[in-house]
Amino acid sequence: MISASVTDFGQLTTARGNCGTIGDTVTNCGMVPDSVQLRQPVNFLVVQTSPETSMSPEFQQRAAELIDAGRLLYSMGMVPATSGNFSARLKDNTLAITVSGRHKGHLTPADIMLADATGRSLDGNRPSAETLLHVQIYHRFPEACCILHPHSVNATLLSLLADADIELRDYEILKAFPGIDTHECKITVPVFANDQDISRLATVVATRMADTNEVFHGYLIRGHGFYTWGNSVKDALRHVEAFEFLFDCEMRRKGVSHE
Repeated sequence: MISASVTDFGQLTTARGNCGTIGDTVTNCGMVPDSVQLRQPVNFLVVQTSPETSMSPEFQQRAAELIDAGRLLYSMGMVPATSGNFSARLKDNTLAITVSGRHKGHLTPADIMLADATGRSLDGNRPSAETLLHVQIYHRFPEACCILHPHSVNATLLSLLADADIELRDYEILKAFPGIDTHECKITVPVFANDQDISRLATVVATRMADTNEVFHGYLIRGHGFYTWGNSVKDALRHVEAFEFLFDCEMRRKGVSHE
């Protein structure tokens, strides 16, 4: 059962979809219109769910994948302290998302909670403070079924050095992103000013994405970290690795290295 609810950013209209089994390919991950009109107030879908949803095999599988992703990214130095947040979208558009303040390198099943499509807790736990950024991405990209937000050194430093959006061009590894089959291309990585008002930041991100026909695969938050997404946890991890390699290359081109 789906009903409307109001949050604080952008006017987005969606319909219920089906994420299917998360793997290398994805079946209907929800539906969104091609264009987004931004105004206040904002209508989002709320998926009514039962308490048993958080114990479903699908939830448990996605939670296990997010836990493994956290350990991998921590081993790479990309989620120090309690930084970062992860989520996966389930078949009914609810979200398996990391609980606020948990160390991503030491996650347990108790650190993955259930939220509805607007980011509201369905199990009494407190979701990440940046949950609305996840909500915005899922509404903007119907194919996305996982979002990863690491705080790597390269991403943080590059975001501080960049005067504007970053263009990554002519790298072979760009083929790690969907729809790209040649190095002879470029992708734009927007750089947004950090903001403790996440609703306002989500509105800024939504506006930027709605104002262009460019295809985005991730974005930076200045002095903070980066967001990327994929059709599955596996795909999102590939995008994290590709971006980290590219950010390292860009830092070295600028004559900066943290090695």
